[in-house]
Order: sequence, then C-alpha cells, then structure tokens
Amino acid sequence: MGDKPVWEQIGSTFIQHYYQLFYNDRTQLGAIYIDASCVMWEGQQFQGKAAIGEKSSSLLFQKIQHSITAQDHQPTPDSCIISMVAGQLKADEDPIMGFHQMFLLKNINDAWVCTNDMFRLALHNFG
Repeated sequence: MGDKPVWEQIGSTFIQHYYQLFYNDRTQLGAIYIDASCVMWEGQQFQGKAAIGEKSSSLLFQKIQHSITAQDHQPTPDSCIISMVAGQLKADEDPIMGFHQMFLLKNINDAWVCTNDMFRLALHNFG
C-alpha cells in the first residue's frame, strides 16, 4: 500500500472503514460525517449528522453484503479527496443489484470526515 499515492491510501482506508461500520453497526455511521455533511440516498437528501444517522439506522433490510468491484480516488484542488465505489450488493433475500457510491472526504482537525455522500442502485435496464 505504501507505493500508492497518499490520497488513494486515505480513500481506500475510508471505504473499508465505512463499509465495516455499515455492516457491524449502522448507528455509528453518523460519526464519519459533520453537521454540514449532505447525503443523497436514492434521490433523497439528508443533511447533518443527526439526519444522516437516522436514515442509516432506519434502512429496512436486516442483512446486507457488498462486493466492491472498483474504487477510484482523486485529490481535489482544495485538498479534499473524492472517492467513487462501484459494485454489487445483496440485501436480505432480494436479488443481487449493482450500486454506485461517491464520497467527498475532507481533513478537519487531523481527521478525515465525509462532507458529501451519494448512493444509487444501478437499476437501469439496458435490454
């Protein structure tokens, strides 16, 4: 991992941490956001730690598994990191679905937090 640029290391570590929290205790996800953070979840907007934490805790599935097939990270001109994740997920007994998720990470007081997060299922029918 040492040969990767620092933004890739930070982005990859964040992604791993995010999904571990998502699997183990979604109620803890609010800790990675700040009060100014915005989350777009399937077209619904949530702003602030409390609203984001409430949404994360209220998701209806009991179990979920993600398979990340790609993740890309780039530095931004204002010293943030943008990370994009693509993959598949399986929730409860639902069929496997593709998904995309984007995170904008910012270093505040020597801690990386998520200021923006956008999630969409890849439900488009190309047939």
